[in-house]
Amino acid sequence: MPSVPARTRTARAPRPAWRRVLSAALWTVVAVCGAAYAASLLVPLWYQVNDERLLIVTSGSMAPKFEAGDAVVLQAITQESDLKVGQVVSFWPVGSQQLVTHRIVALRHLPELTDDPVTGERVPRIGADGTPVTKPYVFTKGDANAEADPNAIPITRVRGVVLDVHRGWGWVLQWSTSATGRAVMLVPPLLSLATLELLAVTDGRRERRAAAASAQADARRFDDLLLD
Repeated sequence: MPSVPARTRTARAPRPAWRRVLSAALWTVVAVCGAAYAASLLVPLWYQVNDERLLIVTSGSMAPKFEAGDAVVLQAITQESDLKVGQVVSFWPVGSQQLVTHRIVALRHLPELTDDPVTGERVPRIGADGTPVTKPYVFTKGDANAEADPNAIPITRVRGVVLDVHRGWGWVLQWSTSATGRAVMLVPPLLSLATLELLAVTDGRRERRAAAASAQADARRFDDLLLD
């Protein structure tokens, strides 16, 4: 009786060099863009966890201390004693919601004003002890400006004190949070993953076809042996 040959298992063909290079390049895109996107989320979060905040500098009024495109590390204040002349602080000017970051040049207590019920004029508020009620204010100036800021700032409008400066971080943070930055960090890795998945599906189909062809060849050899 003729012996039946053992069915051979089709060995996986080695991938061409261009496929290996392409796969490595696609995984590199995924890793680099993924790391950049993670950093854009984790770096600001790290400062928030430490009760600090990163602010992007948008003007050169504090040059050369820092300039547009830099980022400053801001720490919130909790009391008046946290402020000292010479510190750089971020604050909301009276009547504005746009933060300004300038240096403190003076700290003073000024009378709190109220409307006179008779004349309607602004007059100092008088406390229960008969003395004027005062509030703490800061006077500020940009290092690059020739004159001090025109209005005194109540310390309740001071957002915090600048602890550190990171050169150039502002442009990076601004770009990473923009629609363009998000697209650059997310679209290429998603396309790369889709391409890798497509290549894997193509490889699987090719291997299944090769296995089917090998099985058919084994079957034909088996039939030939039976006919002998």
